[in-house]
Amino acid sequence: MDTDVLRQAPLFSALDDEAALALRSSMSETRLRRGDVLFHEGDSGDKLYIVLEGKVKLGRTSADGRENLLAILGPGSMFGELSLFDPGPRSATVTAVTDAEFASLSHEDLLRWLEGRPVVARGLLSQLAGRLRKANDVVADLVFSDVPGRVAKALLDLADRFGRTADDGVHVHHDLTQEELAQLVGASRETVNKALADFASRGWLRLEPRSVVIMDVERLARRAR
Repeated sequence: MDTDVLRQAPLFSALDDEAALALRSSMSETRLRRGDVLFHEGDSGDKLYIVLEGKVKLGRTSADGRENLLAILGPGSMFGELSLFDPGPRSATVTAVTDAEFASLSHEDLLRWLEGRPVVARGLLSQLAGRLRKANDVVADLVFSDVPGRVAKALLDLADRFGRTADDGVHVHHDLTQEELAQLVGASRETVNKALADFASRGWLRLEPRSVVIMDVERLARRAR
């Protein structure tokens, strides 16, 4: 199990080495192939997960079958912690975007570790607060931002987490299909593709299969505002 990756998760960042090692020994590992589902929205579950390798998407499906992506997570990201504070059905479906590996911790083991460790509890609350703030931003963007602005913001967010700087720009291998990228920004695939084509024609980015190369971060950032 990758110690450096686990250290990125709020649950581990507040622990000393001895405590982190003991907690890690309580965790189990799971591997998924690309396209496999870890759990579905509405499933029962009491485990917290940390992504060790690969990428996953968290999504929800409306009553009429439309899908919306809530987040794309990579190594060091944590999910499933809502079950600790509000046991109940899973609030999203988690699907592997690439081959992926996870570490998981049961509800009971996590509760034992939280007792007498307020710093760890604060780390989890900080994670939840960050997720709530992100949700508020998404709602505001849907109300106040046009689709090109939302696409630009989504690409910059993906670049911040998954980007690699090179001589020709920031390479962002997001591993998303055009449909998944559209679901992430809450728009149709046609409208998102039109925005991407416009950005490319302006020389702000270069489109590649399941990735982009951002060549003008400043202009893209201005469009995202």
